[in-house]
Amino acid sequence: MAAIRAAIIGASGYSGEELIRLLIRHPAVDLKIITSRKEAGKKISAIFPRFADSPLCFTAPDVAEIAKTCDVAFLALPHGLAAEYAIPLIESGLKVIDISADFRIRSTEKYKEYYTVDHPSPELLKKAVYGLPERYREQIRKADLIACPGCYPTSIILPTAPLLAAGLVSTENIIVSSDSGVSGAGRKVDLAYIFPECNESVRAYGVVRHRHLPEIEQELAAAAGVDSLAMNFIPHLVPTNRGIFSTIILRPTAKFSAEAIAAAYEKAYGNERFVRVLEPGKLPDTKHVTLTNSCEIGYVYDDHTGNLIVCSVIDNLTKGASGQAVQDMNIRFGLEETLGLL
Repeated sequence: MAAIRAAIIGASGYSGEELIRLLIRHPAVDLKIITSRKEAGKKISAIFPRFADSPLCFTAPDVAEIAKTCDVAFLALPHGLAAEYAIPLIESGLKVIDISADFRIRSTEKYKEYYTVDHPSPELLKKAVYGLPERYREQIRKADLIACPGCYPTSIILPTAPLLAAGLVSTENIIVSSDSGVSGAGRKVDLAYIFPECNESVRAYGVVRHRHLPEIEQELAAAAGVDSLAMNFIPHLVPTNRGIFSTIILRPTAKFSAEAIAAAYEKAYGNERFVRVLEPGKLPDTKHVTLTNSCEIGYVYDDHTGNLIVCSVIDNLTKGASGQAVQDMNIRFGLEETLGLL
């Protein structure tokens, strides 16, 4: 099989850098184009010195050139910009894998409510497949447009969806507290994210109506087989470069038992390479997943409150973004799913 020719549009951010790291060493990929309006004309080593052995240079995004040269395009762009490239690239026959939020939320009304603008392409939104392989693998195999899940949603949906699907926990009173490294805010100069502001400090933000909330609620409702649900999601910024730790508090139903929890997770992830469920009572640690495409899950039942406490960890730039995008590409092009990710 000939190498898959790839382009990264918006390659100068953290997710773009992570995509470069993964694709440049991927045995079945030829990374042909990396774009950045800001860095156009510069060698890759001028922006990311660790890739000094690569001859790649940043270019301005040229849809016609990408369509002529590549088989797949990864969009690592701010929300609202993806459709500008996705539409002509799909029309040209390319597969598009979008890391932004533009095609994750199925409801155009919810998109406008949380992003304060009309969705740029409602028709294309209907064709997008949510790119969480552990839940939508068969749909991903045939998709022309794959919407990669957000980092927080990945860390919450993976541990929670199997329990909701099995009816072991209630759809009501779900509470999630998540901690994210600073790279989750993107590669930008902003007072809130410079070292003296973040170091030795932990702070909550977006505790009401965070932009990832409708995506999380959408996917958990689908797992539970209900039209909708409402939950509390409280994200925090912590002074690490990368990683997410999510703590999920769930109310057990009458179906709940230790054996049922173990069985639900075994059914969902027993054969999954990138999800590890720990033995009961053992909790995960972000250092075990840094620079990997893995999600690690642990849980404990609190007999004092009657709640189930589930914890999960991912690397926000890998399983939470670029690694998952590569996993989606592998599935879509019929490759071994772990290729380039181990």
